[in-house]
Amino acid sequence: MFYKIKRILLNFFNYTEKDDYDFSIPLNTGNEETNPYKDNEPTKIYSSITKNLDYLKYKYNTLINTDIVIREFTFDALNKTYNAFIIFIDGLVDANIINDFTLKPLMQSHTLPSKKIPYTQNQKKEKNKKDLYSYVYNCLLPQNAITDTSDFDSVLMSINRGHCLLFVDGLTSCYNIDTKNYKQRSIDNPNNEIVIRGSQEAFNEILRTNTSLIRRIVNNENLVIESITVGKINKNPCAICYINNIANSNLVSEVKYRINNIDIDFLISSGQLEQLIEDSSNISLPQVIATERPDRASHYLLEGRVAIIVNGSPYILVVPGVFNDFLSSPEDFNLKFQFSNVLKFLRLMAFLFTLLLPGFYMAVTNFHQELLPTEFLFTIIASRASVPFPIIFEILIMESSFELIREASIRVPSTIGPTIRNYWCFNTRRCCCKC
Repeated sequence: MFYKIKRILLNFFNYTEKDDYDFSIPLNTGNEETNPYKDNEPTKIYSSITKNLDYLKYKYNTLINTDIVIREFTFDALNKTYNAFIIFIDGLVDANIINDFTLKPLMQSHTLPSKKIPYTQNQKKEKNKKDLYSYVYNCLLPQNAITDTSDFDSVLMSINRGHCLLFVDGLTSCYNIDTKNYKQRSIDNPNNEIVIRGSQEAFNEILRTNTSLIRRIVNNENLVIESITVGKINKNPCAICYINNIANSNLVSEVKYRINNIDIDFLISSGQLEQLIEDSSNISLPQVIATERPDRASHYLLEGRVAIIVNGSPYILVVPGVFNDFLSSPEDFNLKFQFSNVLKFLRLMAFLFTLLLPGFYMAVTNFHQELLPTEFLFTIIASRASVPFPIIFEILIMESSFELIREASIRVPSTIGPTIRNYWCFNTRRCCCKC
């Protein structure tokens, strides 16, 4: 009977990939533009600004995309006029920084004196490109975060992250200017790990904000924050945090190895990464600590553990996680050890009751009635006289009902959730929440 039900469920939910489909998508039509870089995809930046501009327009579909901004202009440097353009994504950058500290100094460069540098006869042949890059970098770009980028993979990744890229005609590298300024959620109070005496700050979805919160608590120069990219399509930036002279080097190497060997198209949240780096996904017990509190993450770092930050997720992963960590609360750090130990013991007892009490209740009421006092046994028998189901079925219904109520209170819209809970409490004469 069990195998028959299992086969029915597998046939109902199992997905079989089809080889033939009833529809077709025309990939190439006479009106569509063919890929000019199909056989020769460039990796390095061209020295011709026209080729760089055409390639970036093709990659970002500028005829369709409305948030891709390309600004072409000319500027004077070393007594010569050069063509240039900048490219960025509107909404991810600070327009005032681009206008005041990139375009304005470059387009007004004809009013500035050119830098005169003496050269020998052998240096005059190669001085143009080198001098142009140095002159623009040192004299015309008053920015504090500029890097040199020479390959298109880094160019595309930087543009997608909110940087502004400056291309100059004749140069085989471009200027990568950090101009990120997108909207983000402020640092709020923790929603799930609430404490009374501890810190009231929580992580948010911005990677650099989370690293700054950890830096602010861990005041040590040995704190290392390494950047890593996960995903072949999305290329989501992540960070590995550890204290160099405290964390075990083998642990750090193992974390780097597991993250670097993740073969996935995209990574959105830390929950996905947790499933990909844990030892065994078949074990239901958690193996990685997920926290939204900077003070708790910093405490684990000072103990020698490794923290993993995923851009776009307000939860930080801490490895490794042991059983005692899941019985602890951030409030325990602010209490005397006597009180915190008592609370840990109470949590352990609650864990054992939750795990063993339904089975213990069924065993006693069905097979070992002599363990119960006579009056209590009569009360149980009287309460179950009108129940037409066996005890095991009643326990399963009760557990399923509580899970359904909990899931409904979380997933159902806020205007309907309290109504469902109040209706359940009114009909069962029991309260499922703090109402």
